[in-house]
Amino acid sequence: MTTSAPARTAQAAAPLRQPPLLYAVAAISALGGLLFGYDTGIISSALLDLGRDLQLSSRAQEIVVSAILVGAMAGAPVSGTLVARHGRKPVVTGVAVLFAAGAVAAAVAPGTGTLIAARFVLGLAVGAASNTVPVYIAETAPAAIRGRLMVLFQLMVAIGQLISYLVGYALAGPGGWRWMFALAAVPAVVLVLGMLPLPESPRWLVGQGRTEEAAGVLRRLRRPGSDIAGEIADIQAVRTEERGAGWRALRGSWVRPALVVALGIAAFSQLTGINAMVYYAPKLLTDAGFGDSTALLTGVGIGVMLVAAGIAGTLLVDRTGRRRLLLWLLPGSGLAMAVLALAFLGSGGSGAQKWTVIIALFAYIFLNGAGMQAVVWLIGPEVLPLAVRGPAMSVATTAVWGFDLLIALTALTAVDTFGRTATFLVYALMNAACWVFVLRRVPETRGRTLEEIEQALRRPARRRKEPAGV
Repeated sequence: MTTSAPARTAQAAAPLRQPPLLYAVAAISALGGLLFGYDTGIISSALLDLGRDLQLSSRAQEIVVSAILVGAMAGAPVSGTLVARHGRKPVVTGVAVLFAAGAVAAAVAPGTGTLIAARFVLGLAVGAASNTVPVYIAETAPAAIRGRLMVLFQLMVAIGQLISYLVGYALAGPGGWRWMFALAAVPAVVLVLGMLPLPESPRWLVGQGRTEEAAGVLRRLRRPGSDIAGEIADIQAVRTEERGAGWRALRGSWVRPALVVALGIAAFSQLTGINAMVYYAPKLLTDAGFGDSTALLTGVGIGVMLVAAGIAGTLLVDRTGRRRLLLWLLPGSGLAMAVLALAFLGSGGSGAQKWTVIIALFAYIFLNGAGMQAVVWLIGPEVLPLAVRGPAMSVATTAVWGFDLLIALTALTAVDTFGRTATFLVYALMNAACWVFVLRRVPETRGRTLEEIEQALRRPARRRKEPAGV
């Protein structure tokens, strides 16, 4: 892919005002991100008491934790097929119903098997939400503010995680884990009701031959005087060039560069180490000599840093661009991880070592969160063509959850086998490898319409000159 400047500078200029419905679409659908963050984060607090209440072995606890990730891996490809066939809006609504059902089932689970099944259902919802909501926002937003609206999804994930840590701290105690799970049903119901008046994706409508309906939706989502006919024509022009649709189109050689970008970003979003830190930070602090009370509050601190990173990413992604943001922040993320790794070479738990660990940990969370995590749900829907956006995003989302599961299942084993310093230095190297990948493969999509990005992908001359990208 190329890294050329946006083709339409007029479109890159931020508009003065947008219709309230546009922001409602982003804000309401992004509640799927809040549920995603809450349901993946609450287990770290709930596990302390439910492990005792249900008399779970260590292995059973690992299965309970991992069930949501396995469900997410299944939910992503299924939702990819559903959004291509039935549209974005009904799938997001169905995801909200799954979130509510899974939350209630987990809260009333009488035993381990039921709890694991409920967590798997929640995983189906998490995988479908992470696959569908970014696509829905991308296809309704104008190019000038598409980035910040899509990063709102990741910000809501971070807010959901922070809320889960606060709720977990407040409800800690025998039986409290049931209320922790049950509370997730409240935003799920809000999401179901909020989706009812929202429109379908205009790009999906054009693909179904419902052009007049798509034009009507765009008139509600764009400022007065916008060139609705021109936007419809651009979408139709892309549709007429499609050869095949859905999963069949993934075999096309012209799609491959976009798939490489989407899958590469998906893999590096986990291989750079973020969830190893989120899942196991309390243990890291205990090893550095901090007391148990400090370790329990670590999740809250990480949640605060993730929210701060989400806010920073929201403010920067449309100002600096996706590619530049990654190239700026990944070196700092890798350096912070390297400092964290080297801090464990010390012994005795001195004050200097303790604060080096905590500062490096929080610096890493912020820098990786504001860069890598801010764009992981943004790049894929932007670079993937309309014909394959649903199924291709489901593949990329499955890759995110697959690598997340890999990290969750191997991080502690790697630490036990190779030591903390060696393990964290590998994560630091992954940040460096990701920087090289971004430099060579990832295009700048800021200010470009989805149709402009796809036309660049299809351009034969450019593919011959730059076989590694678009």
